[in-house]
Amino acid sequence: MALLTQQRTLCKAVSCSGVGVHSGITVNLTIKPAPPNHGIKFIRTDLPDSPAISAIFNMVVDTSLATVIGSEGAIVSTIEHLMACFVGLSIDNAVVELDGYEMPIMDGSAALFTSMILEAGIKELSFPRTFFTITREIILEENGKYVKASPHPFFKLSSTIEFAHPLIRKQTYVFDLSEKTFSEEICMARTFGFFQEVDHLRRYGLAKGASLETGIAIDEESVLNEEGLRFEDEFVRHKLLDCLGDFSLLGMPIIGHIETFKSGHAFNHAFLNELVSRKDCWETKQFNNQPPPKAKVPKSLAI
Repeated sequence: MALLTQQRTLCKAVSCSGVGVHSGITVNLTIKPAPPNHGIKFIRTDLPDSPAISAIFNMVVDTSLATVIGSEGAIVSTIEHLMACFVGLSIDNAVVELDGYEMPIMDGSAALFTSMILEAGIKELSFPRTFFTITREIILEENGKYVKASPHPFFKLSSTIEFAHPLIRKQTYVFDLSEKTFSEEICMARTFGFFQEVDHLRRYGLAKGASLETGIAIDEESVLNEEGLRFEDEFVRHKLLDCLGDFSLLGMPIIGHIETFKSGHAFNHAFLNELVSRKDCWETKQFNNQPPPKAKVPKSLAI
C-alpha cells in the first residue's frame, strides 16, 4: 500500500437529482472540480448570493439524524455519504452545488456518487497533500461506546455495531483505505432503519422521502426489501461509510487507525473536537512529491 501524496480533484463536472430522505423534496446536485487547497465546499444555489459552506468539523451545526453543516443561516444536511466518497476515492478538492438544504439520499448508499466521480475521472494536482498524522493513542468513551485513534502507517478504519435485533447483533468491519475496496465493498452499503420508527419520524415531519428504494427497512425479524441485503454484514458496512464521511470533516486525510464501537454522528463529531484539542497526539505532515519512507508498524500494533 502506498500513500497518495498529491492533492486530487475531478476531471469534469457531474450531476444527478434525487429526493431528500427527510424533506422528500427533489434536489439537483452537481459536483465540480476545484483548485488546489480549496477543500470541499457546498454551495446553496437556491439561496441569494449562493452561500458556500466548507465541509469542516467546526461548521457542523446538527448531528441528531445526520451530519449537517451550516454558516450564516444556510445549511446542508446529510452530507456524510458524499463525504465518504471523497475519502474513499482520495478527492481533496471539489465544489458541491445543490438547490436545496438536504443532499439527495438516492438508494441510501454512496454507490451513485461513487460511480459519478469515477465517470468524471480523477486528476492529480501538482500540490502536496497535508496529512493529519496520529502520533499517540487517544480514546473518547461514554455510555458503553468509544472512538479511538492510534498510530498506523496508513489510514485504517475499524467499526463495530451492536443491536439486539436478530439480523444484526454484533458486527465488525475493518477497512484499509483503497479506491478498489471502497468501490467494491463499502460504497454500495445502504442506510437502514427500523420500520416501527418511520411513523414516529413522520409525525414530526421527517422521513418524508424514506421508502424501500432509499434504504433498508427491517421489522422485528426480517428485511422488508424484496431484494434482501447486498452483503450479509451490510449494516456495519454502512455504519463504516457514515464514519468515513464524519471523520472526513477533519479537513485533511488521516494517517492512523481509527476504531469505533457503537458510535454515531454526534459521538464522531465529539471525538473530532477532542482529537483536535489534543495537540500532543498528532502532527501534520507533507511528503512533497517524494514517496514516504517505509513505515514500521508500532510494536503495540504488531500481531
